Amino acid sequence: MDTGTHLVIGFGLAGLSMVDPVVASNPSVMTAVFIGTVLGSQAPDFDTLLRFKNNAVYIRNHRGISHSLPFVALWTLLITGILALIFRGVPVLHLGMWVLIAVAFHVFTDLFNTYGTQAFRPFNQKWISWNIIHIFDPFIFTAHLVAIFMWAVHAAEPTLIFPVLYGLIALYYVWRTLAHYLVEKKLPVQDPVHKAGDKYMAIPTYSLTAWNVVKQGEDGLYTLGDLRKGNLRWIDQVKCDIHPAAEASKSHKDIQAFLYFSGHACAQVIEKPWGYEVRWSDVRYRHRKQYPFVAVLLMDHSYKPLDSYIGWLSDDRLQKRLRVDSY
Repeated sequence: MDTGTHLVIGFGLAGLSMVDPVVASNPSVMTAVFIGTVLGSQAPDFDTLLRFKNNAVYIRNHRGISHSLPFVALWTLLITGILALIFRGVPVLHLGMWVLIAVAFHVFTDLFNTYGTQAFRPFNQKWISWNIIHIFDPFIFTAHLVAIFMWAVHAAEPTLIFPVLYGLIALYYVWRTLAHYLVEKKLPVQDPVHKAGDKYMAIPTYSLTAWNVVKQGEDGLYTLGDLRKGNLRWIDQVKCDIHPAAEASKSHKDIQAFLYFSGHACAQVIEKPWGYEVRWSDVRYRHRKQYPFVAVLLMDHSYKPLDSYIGWLSDDRLQKRLRVDSY
């Protein structure tokens, strides 16, 4: 989920902690737990600091080891330990339990997005993305805001507000999971040009009734479309180029980082007077007729790197950043 949603979840779990009599009966424990749930709900995303090193390192590692099983334990121990030193005498087991819930809930919710995590490291380094909940879900965010507001104005007791909130959210996740399963199951039937071997992926949007759709053919052709109120529409096709320059680009660290993360990367090679522009795009992220999540490598005719970029940029800004026309 996005940072704002993780933040309101942290406050929501703080409210839920009031069902714990040990927390509710002691203002000092209550304060420690509140801080712990807010920090715990953000902790796995502290790897955002890797941006200061470079984009390749950030993309390769964001939501990777920081969201893994060992790090769920590490974040919990670290936050609980620091708070236990600040709030002397706080019951560590109760504090640690709520911090653990916050950290684990962060990782759990990220599994439902398209971006995905490596939550099962070290047992499995596969990126897990279930494509069920959009990275910003209006229902989840708004429901938390309403619950927090009700708590703030004393409209009801937190022991009533937050169990109801998370009960509703649990039902929402079940419903969205079922909806996603049914949508993907029906896509081959709805597609008038379906071929044996075609693979379909439904990607959530802000709307509860709309999905973006990616179809991958055995011929390396990606077809992009959307599903609106049950109506499937194909709007673009991307053909992955097979070219020596694309193959050579795989030895570059930026391209390696991109391919490590993305299981739906497609290369396009453009020949230039000075060499080649190899652009790897993640076809899952189509926006305004473009694919802004890219790794681009400029190479001369001998496949020697000239310049590179990895990250999110529009076509126009990418051309300016790489100074393509200056070579």
